[in-house]
Amino acid sequence: MLSFSASFRSNLSSLYNPLLSTNPVHKMATLARASRRLIPRTLSTRIIGRSFSVESAQAPPQSRPPAPVIRESPDRVKWDYRGQRKLIPLGQWAPKVAVDAYVAPNVVLAGQVVVHDGASVWNGAVLRGDLNKITVGFCSNVQERCVVHAAWSSPTGLPAETLVERFVTVGAYSLLRSCTIEPECIIGQHSILMEGSLVETHSILEAGSVVPPGRRIPSGELWAGNPARFVRTLTHEETLELPKLAVAINDLSKSYFSEFLPYSTVYLEVEKMKKSLGISI
Repeated sequence: MLSFSASFRSNLSSLYNPLLSTNPVHKMATLARASRRLIPRTLSTRIIGRSFSVESAQAPPQSRPPAPVIRESPDRVKWDYRGQRKLIPLGQWAPKVAVDAYVAPNVVLAGQVVVHDGASVWNGAVLRGDLNKITVGFCSNVQERCVVHAAWSSPTGLPAETLVERFVTVGAYSLLRSCTIEPECIIGQHSILMEGSLVETHSILEAGSVVPPGRRIPSGELWAGNPARFVRTLTHEETLELPKLAVAINDLSKSYFSEFLPYSTVYLEVEKMKKSLGISI
């Protein structure tokens, strides 16, 4: 014990004697050496680590902002059939559809469009009467994915409206623009009829045909090609069969038409729910 106390006194004297010096640099160096000798390293690291852990525990937790809640706007209009409107009025013009005409749910009728009795417009067709009038006559049919349009005016001087008269069959994927199709004709699939073209009665246009602007297809003839050219004259028996195709498609459309009720049946579900909840109807 005496040897330990003597050595401790010698260490203290060696450490604190320089403190009596007036030089500040010597004082700072002496204090640094004293702290390294008197305080063990493990103890200093534990004290520093505990101080940091206490500070982190006492620090308030950082609150994250709440996630935004997306709500449907009350002003949003809920369209039928995936947001698509079947009838689109434009200005003073609104599409007119006869009571017994069949128009598929995903058809677009815009502006000056008139669909007469017994006519049918099939899935995906677009009839744009935004510039001029479009008429689909009695018992005629415009099949899938057809596009019917009308220009402001025709360069040929003929009427610019698009007229499809009675008992006419327009094949799928056809394009009609400011043309006239007289009664009892067949327009093949993927056909194109440009401005001012005229298809006279009892005529057939084969699939994929292109009728240039102002071209006239005489009555009772078969035309085909791009541009459309005369192929042959139809027989009397063939001309008698032309309206039968339109009638057959009209009969087929009635089976589709029967699936669409004139009024909704939602009120039946409402009455069931009220009855299950004990609410008087």
